Amino acid sequence: MSRGNVLVTGGAGFIGSHLIDHLVELGFDVTVLDCLDSQVHGDEPVDSEGWPLYLNRECKRIRGDVQDPETVSRALKGVTHLVHLAAAVGVGQSMSKIVHYTRVNSLGAATLLEELSKGNHQVQQMVVASSMSIYGEGAYKLPLGQMATPHLRPLEQLQQRQWEMIDKGEVLESIPTPETKPLFPGSVYAIGKRDHEEMFLVVGRSLEIPTVALRFFNVYGSRQALSNPYTGVAAIFISRLMNNQSPLIFEDGQQRRDFIHVSDVARAITSVLDSQKRVWEAYNVGTGNWVTIAQIATTLANLIGKNIEPTILGKYRIGDVRHCYADTTKFHKHFNFQAHIPFDQGIVELINWVTSQTAVDRTRESLAQLQVHKLLI
Repeated sequence: MSRGNVLVTGGAGFIGSHLIDHLVELGFDVTVLDCLDSQVHGDEPVDSEGWPLYLNRECKRIRGDVQDPETVSRALKGVTHLVHLAAAVGVGQSMSKIVHYTRVNSLGAATLLEELSKGNHQVQQMVVASSMSIYGEGAYKLPLGQMATPHLRPLEQLQQRQWEMIDKGEVLESIPTPETKPLFPGSVYAIGKRDHEEMFLVVGRSLEIPTVALRFFNVYGSRQALSNPYTGVAAIFISRLMNNQSPLIFEDGQQRRDFIHVSDVARAITSVLDSQKRVWEAYNVGTGNWVTIAQIATTLANLIGKNIEPTILGKYRIGDVRHCYADTTKFHKHFNFQAHIPFDQGIVELINWVTSQTAVDRTRESLAQLQVHKLLI
C-alpha cells in the first residue's frame, strides 16, 4: 500500500533524483515535474525522451515548466505531498540574468501556489527548498560574547583585500548560524529563495497545508552537474581538476562553509514528509561543521590523484559571504534529524562517481561573464 503520492518539482535534478530514490524505497508513489534545463542536463547521458539515465524508473514523469498553470494543474492531480525543488541555481549568474532568475524562482513558486489556492487538489503537506544564501553573512560573536548579525562586508574593505568580518577594528569570530538570524540576501538568487520560502509559508498557512521551508547549506554528492559552472563548488572544482586545470578560488580560500551530503538532504526532506507535525516554519539543513573552500580544493585534488594546487584569485565576487555554517539545533529538536555522512566519507562517494563521468570545464566562461557584468572586485 502506498504511503502517499509525492510530486517533486525539479525532480530530475541532483537533489531531486536522490530524494526520489529514497521515497520509492520507502513506499511512496512519486511524480516528477521537470523542464530538463540544458544548463543542468545538457552534458549527461539521457534516454530517448531526454530524461537522465540515473532517474528512478518507478516514478511518473512530466516534462514541463513549473511556470505553466496547465502543466502544474495536471501534475497536482492525486498528489498528497508536494516537494518544490525547481529553481534556477547560481549566485553569480543571477546577478546578470535577473529577469530569468526572478521568473523561474519567484513566478514559478507563485504559479504553483496559485493553482493550489483554487482548491482542486489533495495536498496535505508541503516542503519547499530554501537556501543558506538568504542569510547573507552568517552569525558572528562580538568580543563580549553577544551574537552579531552583520550585513555584507563594505566594498571599501573588500577593495583593500581585507576579507574577514570586522567590527570597530576587531576581527569577529564566526559561529553557527541559527534560523533567528535576520535575513540579508546578497544576490538575486538569494532574494528569490527568500521570497518563495515566505510565499510557501504564508500561502500554506492560509490553505491550512502544513509547510516546511528547508534552508539547505552546501549540498554535494553524486549526480551533481559537473559541467554546469553555476552549480556547487565541489562539482566546479572537480570539473577543473578532471580537465587538468587548477581550481579557481575567490578571496583567500579561508571562507568557511557547511557541506552536507545529498543523501542526508534526501533524509531530511523525508523526515518532514513522514511527520504528522502541523507547522509552518523554516529550518536549517546542514551538518553544523565547517571546512574552508581551500580545504575542499586540496582534498579533491588528492582524492582524484591530481598534483594541482588551487589558484587563489584574491578577488571578491559580488554576493559572496565570508563565513556561514548551520546551527542545526532547531531541526534536530523538532524532527529528530541529524546528518549521518561525515565529510571525508561523503567526498569519497562523490569521487567514486566522478571517475565514470565526463566533465566539460566552463569555469573560464562563467568568470568572463562575471567580469563583463562588473561582478568581480
